[in-house]
Amino acid sequence: MTTDRSVPLKIGILLVAFGTRTPQAQAAYQSIEQKTRAAIPDIPIRWAVTSAVMRKKSTGDGQPVDSVEMSLARMMEDGFTHVAVQALHVISGKEHHDLTINCRLFGQMRGGFRQVMMGLPLLGTGDDMEKAAAALLSAVPHERTPREAVIFMGHGSPHPANACYTALMYHLQQTDAGIFVGTMSGRPGIADICAGLQKEKITSAYLLPCLAVAGNHTLKDMAGDNEHSWKSILEKHGISCKPVLKGLAEYDAIVDIWVDHLKTIVGTFL
Repeated sequence: MTTDRSVPLKIGILLVAFGTRTPQAQAAYQSIEQKTRAAIPDIPIRWAVTSAVMRKKSTGDGQPVDSVEMSLARMMEDGFTHVAVQALHVISGKEHHDLTINCRLFGQMRGGFRQVMMGLPLLGTGDDMEKAAAALLSAVPHERTPREAVIFMGHGSPHPANACYTALMYHLQQTDAGIFVGTMSGRPGIADICAGLQKEKITSAYLLPCLAVAGNHTLKDMAGDNEHSWKSILEKHGISCKPVLKGLAEYDAIVDIWVDHLKTIVGTFL
């Protein structure tokens, strides 16, 4: 970490995503960048992708995509003194935790950055939880009938922060008892949700991703026709499904939460 105050302040933003090849998801990333530029003007924005598989694919303009570590190394080489890192994570799970540690280590390198800070995830605070719940409630399809459930599918994590999904469902059900939140890896899972729906004799449900973008997990694990998808499992339990292929980053109120976390970090640099 450099403490040389004679070096001019140069702040940068690093947005971090898992990565995707889905055009709709890529459009969502572009929208996030536009909203970030509008909220925090005149500060350079760079991207990093955490998926090694996605990094092997080029972006739409043919340019390679870097890992977080490579992006930070390039930013250090380019003379940035402060970097605000914002990952499009929903919870502070294992991936978020590991990324925070790596960013902190970059900030401690001698002769490098003055400071590297990591933004909170979507559900980082109690206030975030309330804002996210309000945004998801507004995302419920208007044509839904009173006896139809709404299910949000999250990724899940072995990290204790997975409990945030249960907390989110609690907030949602204070307004609408027919809304459920589950995860692909963790509890509540699809089996728990099926049991709850059958108990209430609900035979129809809307399926929505509780994921940043509508990528592979949404298309295959949530709405796919394979036997392990949530859609197929629900249908096997006699519950008809209506998938909605729209990721969290396509809702302005959700993106605002991530951007607010970024603004908080940048504000500490100035």
